[in-house]
Amino acid sequence: MQLETYPFTKHPESHYYEFYSEGPKGNIKKVVEYYRFPELGAEVFNLAFGDWDEDNHHINDFSTSNNADRDKVLATVAATVIEFMKEHPYAVLIATGSTLSRTRLYQMGIARVWDEINQFFEIQGYINDTWQPFKQGVNYNAFLLKRR
Repeated sequence: MQLETYPFTKHPESHYYEFYSEGPKGNIKKVVEYYRFPELGAEVFNLAFGDWDEDNHHINDFSTSNNADRDKVLATVAATVIEFMKEHPYAVLIATGSTLSRTRLYQMGIARVWDEINQFFEIQGYINDTWQPFKQGVNYNAFLLKRR
């Protein structure tokens, strides 16, 4: 994908990436973390993303930065997905927004670059208690991604 991204850093021996959003609200630390769902299988991971809460030392996936760089931030998250999948080619990622509107935002991001994503990844959407192939225009509750 040829989208503009922020440089990001991967923490050694972890599934933790960080970068800084830059905009009118200043530099805001963002974190993407992939953690295993051992009960679902050895290679099933959740994608967690949000602002870093320095006071509580965790990802705040409910914060709204409004730093005027949404597309660049989402493209950077996507770049970490690509990097993660290079290291874990058999991984299955599950992602959902912390709110319905965020899940919808992620869906719009997927739809925007669908032709590029679809070449390399299979994406399914979760709706009506089932996983089905991703279709644009359908409002899903979660997403599942794996390499083709």
